[in-house]
Amino acid sequence: MNPVNQTTIDRYPTSLRMLHWVRAVLIAGLLWAGWHMTGMNDEVASKYELYYPWHKSFGVLMLLVVLVQIALRWRTPKLPQPLETLAGHERFLSQLVQRAMYVLIVIVPLMGYSMSSTYTMSDGVFFFGVNLPELLPKNDDWFVVFQWLHKVLAYTLLGLIVLHVAGALKHRFFDPDPRNDVLRRML
Repeated sequence: MNPVNQTTIDRYPTSLRMLHWVRAVLIAGLLWAGWHMTGMNDEVASKYELYYPWHKSFGVLMLLVVLVQIALRWRTPKLPQPLETLAGHERFLSQLVQRAMYVLIVIVPLMGYSMSSTYTMSDGVFFFGVNLPELLPKNDDWFVVFQWLHKVLAYTLLGLIVLHVAGALKHRFFDPDPRNDVLRRML
């Protein structure tokens, strides 16, 4: 690697890089499980005995991970800034997508929690065997609203993730300026 690249690439702190990849794996698994389990026939026992409880547990875990990540970002005095070598519209789009993802990564699990809390047939939200308190009253009309929001916002998050990954790959493999390789900041 030449010295020019070494001085222009500033990486995120190790803690934030690790949480980024843990969160990425959790979200990928949650999206897959959510899509898979909702497509299963209701008569399949594992749908309610395995998929839903684990989806809820990992959803709460992912929410906790992102809250820790947000707290660490606030406490970290100097984080990498958008690369000046990127076009202005790319910097703007990158920041917009990242902020929207953070918002959705918090809201989607909260909508899932709200779904489980309000559904009259739900046993609640389990977090790896611990029954979390239900803060909302049982109300199937509200359940339908939270269910719709959880689904639509999860698909919106998936779309933003595709943009995020496509942008990182574009900068890594297709940009003529090697300094635009934003992926190196997270490796």
